[in-house]
Amino acid sequence: MAKKITSPSNTLQLNFEKDSNKESVKRSELSGRIRLIVASFLFLTGILLFVAFISNFFMGVADQSEVERSTLDVIEGSDIPVKNLAGLLGAKIAHFFLFRTFGWSSVLLIPLFLLSALKVGYRKEIYSVDRLSWQVLFYVIWGSLVAGFLSYQLDLPHSLGGGVGFFLNEKLHQLIGYMSIFVILFAGLVFMILFYQLNPKPKAQPLADASHADEGAQAPLVPNAEDALFEEDLFDEDPSIHVDNDDLEKFRPIVPPLKLNADAEELDLDEELSTQEVPEAPVEDLTFTYKVAEVDPNAPVEEVEELTTETKANDLVAQFGLYDPTADLPKYQYPTLDLLKEYDVKNQTTQVTMDELKENKEKIVETLQYYGIGISKIEATIGPTVTLYEIVPKAGVRVSKITSLEDDLSLSLAAMGVRIIGQMPGKNTIGIEVANKNREMVPVRAVIGSEKFQKSNFDLPITLGKTISNEIFVADLAKMPHLLMAGATGQGKSVGLNMLLTSLIYKKHPATLKFVLVDPKKVELSLFNKLERHFLACLPDSEEAIITDTKKVVSTLNSLCKEMDLRYDKLKDAGCRNIKEYNHKFINRRLNPNDHEFMPYIVLVIDELADLMLTAGKEVEHPIARLAQLARAIGIHLVVATQRPSVNVITGTIKANFPARLSFKVMSKIDSRTILDAGGADQLVGQGDMLLSMGSEVIRLQCAFVDTPEVEEICEFIGNQQGYASAYLLPEPDSEETGGQERSDMDLSNRDSFFDEAARLVVMHQQGSTSLIQRKLKLGYNRAGRLIDQLEAAGIVGSFGGSKARDVLVKSETELEEILRNL
Repeated sequence: MAKKITSPSNTLQLNFEKDSNKESVKRSELSGRIRLIVASFLFLTGILLFVAFISNFFMGVADQSEVERSTLDVIEGSDIPVKNLAGLLGAKIAHFFLFRTFGWSSVLLIPLFLLSALKVGYRKEIYSVDRLSWQVLFYVIWGSLVAGFLSYQLDLPHSLGGGVGFFLNEKLHQLIGYMSIFVILFAGLVFMILFYQLNPKPKAQPLADASHADEGAQAPLVPNAEDALFEEDLFDEDPSIHVDNDDLEKFRPIVPPLKLNADAEELDLDEELSTQEVPEAPVEDLTFTYKVAEVDPNAPVEEVEELTTETKANDLVAQFGLYDPTADLPKYQYPTLDLLKEYDVKNQTTQVTMDELKENKEKIVETLQYYGIGISKIEATIGPTVTLYEIVPKAGVRVSKITSLEDDLSLSLAAMGVRIIGQMPGKNTIGIEVANKNREMVPVRAVIGSEKFQKSNFDLPITLGKTISNEIFVADLAKMPHLLMAGATGQGKSVGLNMLLTSLIYKKHPATLKFVLVDPKKVELSLFNKLERHFLACLPDSEEAIITDTKKVVSTLNSLCKEMDLRYDKLKDAGCRNIKEYNHKFINRRLNPNDHEFMPYIVLVIDELADLMLTAGKEVEHPIARLAQLARAIGIHLVVATQRPSVNVITGTIKANFPARLSFKVMSKIDSRTILDAGGADQLVGQGDMLLSMGSEVIRLQCAFVDTPEVEEICEFIGNQQGYASAYLLPEPDSEETGGQERSDMDLSNRDSFFDEAARLVVMHQQGSTSLIQRKLKLGYNRAGRLIDQLEAAGIVGSFGGSKARDVLVKSETELEEILRNL
């Protein structure tokens, strides 16, 4: 039997207890209502996040322009409806969490809100909310870092890890490179070890039988008072357990006061606990159910909203059609093949005779056998410049033994340009390339007019010529994504540039492609000057669209960097990863034309990098490297050529960001390794013979020949057509080295104490150099630089000219003293 509790008989004491009980019940009811209000708010917040996130996943891109608007613009309204099922508020919330902060790991907030609502409203926990809060806080941040790493390294959608994940991974990558993923994973491992192992969830202990408890043994504790209420049936299940008054005190904070009857002196505790109402106790009869709202496509309200949002953009397309970027030049005509010369190539098919093939085959076999190398099979493939002999050596022959015989084979064949390929890609053969005695010319008309090039659907299709197997080579410059060219003087580099530009002009409309042409030699690219109002881009204050002044190259490169940043901002606002997605969305009228515009591809062509590196150095290297690293996603691609592929011209910073390299004949193996990371370019036969390296594959090509009159006719044909009002204008650069006006306005009343001595020094040596002042006057670099700026403001030295020393404008000390007196 359960223990009986004897109640006092004092009436006054019972009345006081009744009043106290009533007040407690009222306070409990008021507290319960407040908790239900708070719980409802938390529950609805979780539902709002769920609907907003799901809608953003399917329709977030369509709301990009709306969520970026200011609050004032939102109040004024917009013609573009919001597609998010949670409205503009839901779209902004989803954009904040998924795009600007933590990305898709933010969905972990949804179960946190829902479980918090359950705990606050009904004091019931499916899972510990306190424990879940710490887990959600960590996993939201950690998940953003992991997703940001994937987004940063694999060019995945920016919203995967959000702005926080992408920004932190960018900084980590700059600091420790690819080791950042190990730091992120280590942080996750440390959290899991500390959280799950050192702080385990306490296991529920069964109540011990008092009759069998050893004397002096510690009784197992109930984890908390609420768990005791949930397990009230234990008192009935085990009749051997009795509750004394002292034991009852342990549960008093959570057990409501008993309603005692004044007439009854004894109450059965078991009966009272089983019959009375407990307003706040989470008894099993009080259940809480909820369900997450699901999108029903058949619901009439949803259907109306879906129809409204979908037809808004479709109505624009139906009314005006898809946006046509070529509408500004509707009568533009692509150049025709008639502008290109037609050469008689019929007689060139027999340039390599059977006698020559047999003779070369016998010499190859004889030379290899002389060195103890047996051959089981040999095949020949005739190309325009070289013939490829593929041999299958007998078992047990080392490949390295054959590749070391390159000079011996060249001597035996009495031919230049013998090149051995250790293993043919995808084959079990070894290739030996031997130059033909009578080479075949590849005319540009045969390449441009080929079906392979005409039907290519690349973003930036280029064709350079033919492979050694007489196949037309067509590639996508946008996939390269940048091209580094090298070759000695007279080996076909300029023809290769003309061929690349010509192939792009034949396939692209002026509205979709712009060229930025840098020609320090001033004569190589001048043929394309007539395309200024069609294909060329330049700075607003440029007198000529083709940049020939090396002093303006730095400004142009900085301008392209600014253009790149502006384009990335627009891609971010539009929720796109690259220019192709952005233009597709703009053409389908999914973007507001007041904030967005169609983006043409921009191809930067630099004809001679060595001259720029000599005159400007780091000022040229830095923007080129920055463009090569970042610009491919927004449609800016680089084609950089040089005739001196040395390490001080093609620096490691530039080289690392040009995965595609093209080399004509160079003078040494060192130059070949500098440009291609492999030998072979020094073994080419010249006149358009070239090696193209893309990744691990090296392809030998014969560049097609495009003559100067052909390029002139093409440019004349396009230049005579209606064009734009001017060239495509690049933004004004934010260059630190364009500060001549700022320095001229410098306050010379606060001159450095070494100003006069520095002025006499540069006039005496006729050399306006910072290092000269630094060395002779024993000053720091920063102070010497300020002195040079003050000398420029005083008119003693000229403006900044790259890596070269400044010009000294004062030629005599007498003239200098007059200037110093006037100051």
